[in-house]
Amino acid sequence: MGSRPWSRGYAEHKEAEIVKCLVDGGFPAESLPFGFGFRLDERIIEYPWLFSRLPKASGILLDAGSTLNQTYLLSQPSLRAKKIHICTLAPETECHWQQGISYLFGDLRSLPYRNKLFDWVICISTLEHVGMDNTRLYTQDPARRESARHDYLQAVAELHRVLKPGGTLYASIPYGRSADHGWLQVFDSSAVDTLVKTFAPRRNKEFIFRYHPDGWRTSSRGDSVEATYFDVHTDAADAPDHAAAARAVCCLELQK
Repeated sequence: MGSRPWSRGYAEHKEAEIVKCLVDGGFPAESLPFGFGFRLDERIIEYPWLFSRLPKASGILLDAGSTLNQTYLLSQPSLRAKKIHICTLAPETECHWQQGISYLFGDLRSLPYRNKLFDWVICISTLEHVGMDNTRLYTQDPARRESARHDYLQAVAELHRVLKPGGTLYASIPYGRSADHGWLQVFDSSAVDTLVKTFAPRRNKEFIFRYHPDGWRTSSRGDSVEATYFDVHTDAADAPDHAAAARAVCCLELQK
């Protein structure tokens, strides 16, 4: 029934659990209930966290990385009054241009937008792929087979550039012990500090969540410093702790 990570039905099971969380409303970021997100990857944290923070006001929003490009997410109340732009590396099978959503395909290190255009920028589980080998999942372009771990800082600078003064970046990254998995990297505390310093926010709010064998829990940098990443491409088929991907995630709310 999809309760085992990456088994048949897993995507449908995960979507149903995310929808349930979104319908219930709110997100208890300060203290997650026991068993929250058991056997689910970090999207069960990232989406409810994002929609609990994103205001319902009208404005222009950039989805940098196309993680919102799904029907059940684009129908969320906090997105209804917003003009949405999606920028990602390559075309995807799902497309919602009929809803007035704009799509551009490009590199986050050199965004095709003018300065100070967006009221909000969303960058969910994307920065860890910038400058890495994106041919494994996202494109067949051999030029995207890279190994430039620090290029995420170029993307952060670009996200800052296209935000209006007072605008907010909502970003999430896998957190824990620094690691290079080829197609993504895990950010340690020093890398998070460098990211935040590069953005130079007026206000900064940080949330850390960690996966345990019984589900996700609210955590801290110190308690998650040794967290690792379950890589379904190279690790054993089923992790002993039932992790599906990141074992810790850092969610950042940075105001320009």
